[in-house]
Amino acid sequence: MMFFRSITIGQYIYRNSIIHRLDPRVKIFVVILIITSVFLINSWIGFFLIGLYLFTNIYLSKVHPKYVLKGIRPLIFIIAFTLLIHFFTTPGEVIYHIWILNITREGIQRGLFIAVRLFYLILSTSWLTLTTSPIALTDGIERILSFLKIIRIPAHEIAMMMTIALRFIPTLMEETEKIIKAQMARGADFESGNIVKRIQNFLPIIIPLFVSAFHRADELSIAMEARCYRGGEGRTHYRQLLITKVDYIFMIVTLLILILSYL
Repeated sequence: MMFFRSITIGQYIYRNSIIHRLDPRVKIFVVILIITSVFLINSWIGFFLIGLYLFTNIYLSKVHPKYVLKGIRPLIFIIAFTLLIHFFTTPGEVIYHIWILNITREGIQRGLFIAVRLFYLILSTSWLTLTTSPIALTDGIERILSFLKIIRIPAHEIAMMMTIALRFIPTLMEETEKIIKAQMARGADFESGNIVKRIQNFLPIIIPLFVSAFHRADELSIAMEARCYRGGEGRTHYRQLLITKVDYIFMIVTLLILILSYL
């Protein structure tokens, strides 16, 4: 159950920091640049610079690094599995032999590259959601997708759905944990047996989780209709997004660091 408490994507923590005050469009743009860069960089110096940049942003956001790093914990198994796959399947100079399997120098390097990329991918996404409120995130995505209105694609509705889906991740994880505790109180066992048996034991959780998710979705739709929500057509904003000098400086610094990391 610690797995569900470790998921931080979709959660928001308010702090009075320079990162929280940045325009959400700028932060979304920066995260897209970081994600793109980590898949283009193939040097440890470049990865070091991006990591230093990310942790500097986390420090400036005044969100405790331990809380941000908690989001990595649920994916440790995937990262470790990816490492092992590359260790044993990448051809190259053999440095260790286990039975019929060979660990190659190229496999270790490639596996570590993939692991670091996944780590930065999760870290940057968590940084975005932890420092940007759902409303600001919706406004930012809507403004970025506003050009789609020209071809009659509802940018506001798309942004709203994306934000609601992101925001519901921690809510569904919390609901899953409650269901597991209720099942354990009735004698269910989720920890014994092999992996196939454990997966079978989790099947009774899926039905009540889906029922709860549909119930929450129905409550949300009723609440939105009660507040006269009718989509983005003719809708105004209480707070207008404005890119300031600080936002421009932040983007310029980000671009310089990413270009330097790539070079």
